[in-house]
Amino acid sequence: MTSRAPSASLAPMTLAPLPAQPADVAWPTQAWPAGGLPDRLNRPRFEALLKTAFETDALGETHALVLVQGGRLVFERYGKDHGPDATYPSWSKAKSITQALVGLLVGDGKLDIHAPADVPEWKAPGDPRAAITLDHLLRMSSGLKFVEDYVPGHVSDVIEMLFESGKADVAHYAASQPLEHAPGSFWSYASGTSNIVARAAGQAAGDLKAYMFERLFGPLGMTSPIPKFDAAGTFIGSSFCFATARDFARFGLLYLRGGVWEGRQLLPPGWVDYARTPTFQQPGVTEGAYGAHWWLGVAGEGSFSANGYDGQYTIAVPDLDMVLVRHGATPLEKKDALKAWVGEFVDAFR
Repeated sequence: MTSRAPSASLAPMTLAPLPAQPADVAWPTQAWPAGGLPDRLNRPRFEALLKTAFETDALGETHALVLVQGGRLVFERYGKDHGPDATYPSWSKAKSITQALVGLLVGDGKLDIHAPADVPEWKAPGDPRAAITLDHLLRMSSGLKFVEDYVPGHVSDVIEMLFESGKADVAHYAASQPLEHAPGSFWSYASGTSNIVARAAGQAAGDLKAYMFERLFGPLGMTSPIPKFDAAGTFIGSSFCFATARDFARFGLLYLRGGVWEGRQLLPPGWVDYARTPTFQQPGVTEGAYGAHWWLGVAGEGSFSANGYDGQYTIAVPDLDMVLVRHGATPLEKKDALKAWVGEFVDAFR
């Protein structure tokens, strides 16, 4: 397959400019350069929000909070029995890692996101799913039926895929779902689509585990990641890549720097802009704006983030040259409170 420059599902728009790495700041490939909190910080608000996160149950449990600004580690705090060497679950933050792997493969000329996806389950003559592209999948706009529900007792394709009948071959489970909407016409967040993408990436890479360490984690100095694969050999790119909070911050910095690391364009030019360009969403969507396997706007206009179940976040904030990583255990009923807290916490720096 050939590569093409990524294009957005919406009309061209102006994106917030991404900051460059300061010339006097080392890249954190070996270790994070340290820095201090900025003078403009609203300290009373900052301290109050930290107390909410770590000393109350308003957000559930906060296990790790890492803050990078100007390429420097300016603040970190950990909850009881957690620390900088602990590995934390990604949950759906893994989707953004999957997007990065696809970008590398596009750059290698091994994937074309605008061509029909190479999915065995869709090869029968006349199968309408054959029109689905990787772009549709990355933008959660494939049109495939998939119920994303984490409430016990509810009908849930994501639980069935990850923990029940689909767990041995997560991509096959997802790709076997019928089409409910024309591809590209309907947005619906679905973890199954990410596993179809991850299998396609594995087919293109050959050995995706070796590829991700050689081409992504290794260059960034990420030594802690533990990606999980199913029995069929597919990276469970919807949900499972453990890493330290500092390593998740390295990944966030790669995107804040437009895919550049150590002065080298690691991701293809334009790939980060593709990730953060809004996808069409039909009226009535309440989950928030979405790009291509990245969420948009959780920490203010122009911000984009990898979000995971239970309140895992890696957030890039271009206007503040900031990366915020939060890990914890936030129950569903406190999800909105955590989102609001994230917005207020970042605003304290404005």
